[in-house]
Amino acid sequence: MRVYLPSTLPLLREWLAAGRAPGGPGYAVTPALREWYREASEEEIEYAATQAAGRGSLALLAAEPMAPRRRVVLAAEVADADVAVLGSPRAGVAVGVPVALSSWASALVDDEEADGVISVAASALSRAELGDEDAKFAVDEADAYELAWYAVQEIPSLFD
Repeated sequence: MRVYLPSTLPLLREWLAAGRAPGGPGYAVTPALREWYREASEEEIEYAATQAAGRGSLALLAAEPMAPRRRVVLAAEVADADVAVLGSPRAGVAVGVPVALSSWASALVDDEEADGVISVAASALSRAELGDEDAKFAVDEADAYELAWYAVQEIPSLFD
């Protein structure tokens, strides 16, 4: 199963040095996500899962104010038996094992130009979740930024 693990640049650096990402919360194409996007193509549903992981990364950034303001999503292949589908959010899963570097498929990372928008969105996330319309707009604006794709062998260049 393809899973999307939310991260930050400092976390990704730690995972790369360790040669694995820890198990924990992630996102994937789940039955609930498929049902929600029933008219969508497989590619569109995968995109929705990556967007959910991007929002998860934004939450990590909100909790880690010193991290660079760039969302990070690690895409990896994990055996179905090692992934538990959660009821909420729609794309939510729990990965029950560490994910070895050899299982990583790619990283999706904000370009540096998104820094200001992501910073505002991270600061506004808790207010957005409480219904603040201006804060929701800031978070939606961050969601509109496309994450850039990095092959696994390119990940170290993110830290140069």
